[in-house]
Amino acid sequence: MSAVGAVIGRGVAAGVRRSLTVGLQRAESGQAAVELIALLPVVVAVALAVLQALAAGIAPELAGHAAQSGAVAIAEGRDGATAARAALPGWARSRVVVEVHGTAVRVRVTPPSLLPGIGARLAATAAADAGPGT
Repeated sequence: MSAVGAVIGRGVAAGVRRSLTVGLQRAESGQAAVELIALLPVVVAVALAVLQALAAGIAPELAGHAAQSGAVAIAEGRDGATAARAALPGWARSRVVVEVHGTAVRVRVTPPSLLPGIGARLAATAAADAGPGT
């Protein structure tokens, strides 16, 4: 092979390598887009699960606070059920069950849920007592 043929051969080989490299870069950028789209439902599901866990985690705190507020109201001679409901944020007032028996207040808060039936399983109950009969 002559020197000219060797130079041409190396030039062709370099051009082929460049074409393959550019083709691989295009394929890799397309692969990243496909992976992102494929991963998007997983990311959304994880985000929704985190939000559900936060809602379930706040329910016991809200129930306890409402029960204490109801017991304090009874000790002060006011309506315990009304006070318990007033101690809750607006979204929880439609998801609460308050029971008053004498000086005892029992509050059940059902957190909002993204899937039907999950909220009832994550409901939190708290009780408080204003002490001996007033």
